[in-house]
Amino acid sequence: MNSSWPKQIAGYGSGMLAKLPLYYRRLARWLFLPALALVIWGELKPSTHGREVIWDKLLHFTAYFGLAGIATVALGRNRRSLLAALALASFGGILEIVQSFVGRDAEWGDELANGIGVCAGCAAAWLTLCLVDGWGAQQQSE
Repeated sequence: MNSSWPKQIAGYGSGMLAKLPLYYRRLARWLFLPALALVIWGELKPSTHGREVIWDKLLHFTAYFGLAGIATVALGRNRRSLLAALALASFGGILEIVQSFVGRDAEWGDELANGIGVCAGCAAAWLTLCLVDGWGAQQQSE
């Protein structure tokens, strides 16, 4: 039995772990535009439900949490991801204004939920990138 196979597997694994954030960033870049299109469609399509306020705000929070998380992973932990978060919050406000022209109600509460979702999504992705980068560096040094 070849005794070097554990070293080969360990070497393969640590190299893969070091490259894992790059794979995540590439995947996030591919997912961002379809996710953005889905949010735009969801905000501008005719409403099929009544005024369930809590459910509506939760949908806005979740949509912008996801967009900000994907953008932060795609751009990395730097100023560009913070600018993207600001742009997403502004974009949410623009979509709220556009809603009033397509037969939907524009609400300040929706924009607040968008902004809180952006902040939470950016922070969660930033923290996740810190943990993954640290874990990959730790695995590579072993």
